Amino acid sequence: MSNHLFNIFPNERYMDLTLYQYGWEQCEPAHSYGPASRNHYLFHYIIKGKGVLHHTDDHGQTHIYNLKPHQGFLICPELVNTYIADKEDPWEYAWVEFDGLRVKEFLETAGLTERSPIYRSASQDLRGGMKEELLNIVHGKEHSSLYQIGHLYLFLDLLIQSSFNRKEFSAGKLKDFYIREAISFIEQNYSHPITVEDIAIFCNLNRSYLGKIFRDELNKTPQQFLIYYRMNRAAELLKFSETTVGEIGKLVGYPNQLHFSRAFKNVFGIPPTEWRRENQVYQPLKEA
Repeated sequence: MSNHLFNIFPNERYMDLTLYQYGWEQCEPAHSYGPASRNHYLFHYIIKGKGVLHHTDDHGQTHIYNLKPHQGFLICPELVNTYIADKEDPWEYAWVEFDGLRVKEFLETAGLTERSPIYRSASQDLRGGMKEELLNIVHGKEHSSLYQIGHLYLFLDLLIQSSFNRKEFSAGKLKDFYIREAISFIEQNYSHPITVEDIAIFCNLNRSYLGKIFRDELNKTPQQFLIYYRMNRAAELLKFSETTVGEIGKLVGYPNQLHFSRAFKNVFGIPPTEWRRENQVYQPLKEA
């Protein structure tokens, strides 16, 4: 049986960047995973040993990569992959699964995309720092969510800095300005019955163009982002308050409780009442 560590990150309140699960494994010879797809980004860093990745890109083409120590591989959402440990020198790796509004931008800056999933380093020192931050996450289960998210940011920064295929940030893009404007509008108005058309009018953009830049930059449609934002705000209220489910629905723009419950279940997989029962941490103050 393989030696391994596996943990699930319990906090859903981070939007720019959040963890889902992370771990480490010393694989048995020929140990394989897949073919399977993921809902979020998953990065493996190979500490020692060898293995093979069978990667299907966004055009349905399958590519085979023979990988060795100090390399890594990225699995992108909804793409099918299989990875197999070498029979004679099976790999040991650490991994982290993450997502968020700016993750695609970070990974593209590191030169990692659906069609270019392999990490190769340009600096041994920076690569060592990246590995250290990844292991800080893997062994950081007992620390706070802020500690874990902080080390995830440091991991991504060092991933970018150390990557052989690193790209420079393209500062000041007009698309970035529109995205910031749209998100600002949503943050200030999500509790009202706003629509994608309202967001487009505020940004002075054609609705179809707004949809395109959201898909390109955030990997979500404006409607998906609006729902995602509202449901994360709802989850925060469910977890940290005793406000009723109906009132929470109204606070995030859903005056109809049934519609709110359906939207919440579509995002989190279970109804809001059940999610609260499993996750609530609110403790009423006791009288002195």
